[in-house]
Amino acid sequence: MVFHRILDFKQGWISILALFYFIPYIYSMKVYFISGLAADSRVFIHIRLPHGYEMIHLNWIPHQKNESLSQYALRLGEKINTLESFALVGLSMGGMIATEIAKKYPPVALILLNSVPTHRAMPNYFQWAYILRLHKLVPVTALKLASKLKRGFTTDSKTDQLLIKQIIRESDPDFIRWGINAILSWKNKIIPTPLWHIHGSEDGILPIRFTKPTHKIQGGNHLMIMSKAAELNLFLREILEHYSNVTVVDSNQL
Repeated sequence: MVFHRILDFKQGWISILALFYFIPYIYSMKVYFISGLAADSRVFIHIRLPHGYEMIHLNWIPHQKNESLSQYALRLGEKINTLESFALVGLSMGGMIATEIAKKYPPVALILLNSVPTHRAMPNYFQWAYILRLHKLVPVTALKLASKLKRGFTTDSKTDQLLIKQIIRESDPDFIRWGINAILSWKNKIIPTPLWHIHGSEDGILPIRFTKPTHKIQGGNHLMIMSKAAELNLFLREILEHYSNVTVVDSNQL
């Protein structure tokens, strides 16, 4: 009888210890990712979140006629399970949309990658382009061709260059046309908190000199999500560990 009680006691403690060890895998925080314009979830191919976090992609949904960026963001945000803690990560235009979502559905952390939290952080020439309707004069096919040609002058690996070119080629021209107009007409003055902003020093689309990021990646271009993924992963880990209620286990320790 005594032996069985000792055995039950040991088994009970083993079960408790095992439960605490596997909590990061059972109760993971969802981190929702939103890509940039003319891109999709494949651009996050090199992003690795620590154990205890689950990457969820908020893929683009069809836009509606004359829909603003904020209106679109609220519809996209309906995909989020707001009954549990979550974080938002947005790349470029995805960061603007994530900002709008965060105003309605506050995340534990809002993380912008090569993006801006307000329209005031955009280059001045964006406003002139909108006023003069210059974006209406350039065909989307020309923009896509220029984007693909530019990839040949980046430090991205050949594999990544081919992937990016494929993503651009498969992007929806009508959605790009709407997205450019939505970005240029976006008027947001509210910055949700807590906000973390990671920006590349060599971003040619949204130059760093117009905004004030919390983290800077030296040499990072607008698509540093591919070429600077290792540094981004370190920053993401550092940021996310501030807000998790579970222990983050380093995979190298397993």
